[in-house]
Amino acid sequence: MILKVHDMEELAPKTPLREPLQIRYKSYGRYLEDFQVGDVYEHPRGMTLNEGLLQDFATTFFEANPIYLNREYARAFGYEDIPASPLLVFNIILSLGVQNNSEKAYANLGYYQVHFLRPVYARDTLRAVTKIAEKRERGEGKPGIVTLNTIGLNQRNEKVIQYRRKIMVMPRPKGYTPPVFVTSTLPVEHPSDVEIHIPDFPLAQRPTHLTRPDTYYEDFEEGEIIVSPNGRTISDEHFAWAYRLGNTHPLHFDRLYTQSQSGAMSGEPIVYGGLIFAWLHGLASRDISENALWDLGYTEGYHTQPAKSGDTIYVIHRVLKKEGIVPELGAGIIQFQMVGIKDIRPRDALEKYGAELFIKENDKKDMGKEKIAEKIFEIERRLLIRSRG
Repeated sequence: MILKVHDMEELAPKTPLREPLQIRYKSYGRYLEDFQVGDVYEHPRGMTLNEGLLQDFATTFFEANPIYLNREYARAFGYEDIPASPLLVFNIILSLGVQNNSEKAYANLGYYQVHFLRPVYARDTLRAVTKIAEKRERGEGKPGIVTLNTIGLNQRNEKVIQYRRKIMVMPRPKGYTPPVFVTSTLPVEHPSDVEIHIPDFPLAQRPTHLTRPDTYYEDFEEGEIIVSPNGRTISDEHFAWAYRLGNTHPLHFDRLYTQSQSGAMSGEPIVYGGLIFAWLHGLASRDISENALWDLGYTEGYHTQPAKSGDTIYVIHRVLKKEGIVPELGAGIIQFQMVGIKDIRPRDALEKYGAELFIKENDKKDMGKEKIAEKIFEIERRLLIRSRG
């Protein structure tokens, strides 16, 4: 089909404005009253991944595991190609849901039971779907808490990730008319027991010289604390990365919006928490996950303090449990506690706070303890880590 057009005529100078002015202010996200338990939303856009995005994310966020960097290494372990970093998949699925779920949220309260269910590769197209699982109101005029169950699907409608998160949402202001929300009939199954589709991880001809010799399953001991030496000073690059991953919350890139906020969220734009998560994940990659064959997921985690441009972040891990080697996989499962800090070196933080670094911040009020201002993130993670044997 060929569409023929003429040169355009400039119309604005001779088109009078209507009086009174007809203005339509657009609005995204939901206030507390707009969430209805049981509603399902298929989120806008979706995203097709390419090799450039996979490589840029892996290198920008300090990934050291060759599975996410080296095609031949990944294929040696049964992957079709270089898979997407699990934190890339998580961030895209979460970000795609922001416009529907949390663009009006006051705070992201936590992530719960994150499971990575199958590999994602370049040229896969990801979509996000959310079911409103719970809404808790806390009194007139007070923000409420909404629980969201989200799944990520590929172009074959196969689940690649599922997780739950909680957000704090303000009640609807007087005079506000919500936009029309179109719900979906798509089933959102969110079982406690999940099936993970992983490669066979062939035992023969595994590369042995592309990773450090001290990050195999046998090298970790329950109870030990592992300090990753390098930090990362965050620059204004976080503006571009937030939107590149699809996150549309103005808290992360609109200075006038953040200056209108109060408390810890006021002032300069806040670094999108998923980027903090990914940088901490990557900063520890050489020490914790360089020989991981699969990221099994995360129990629950919280951004305990915000971060902004200019902050320098570090990460510390504690080995919680070793679950034994699975002989047919040549790997074993280890559960870790991850703690992120800012603007203090890990050695200094350990000397200053000691064991209190590893107490959940949400529990400290009931314990009569003060929260740690430099602590910005905490979560537990489970990894399938290659055995030396």
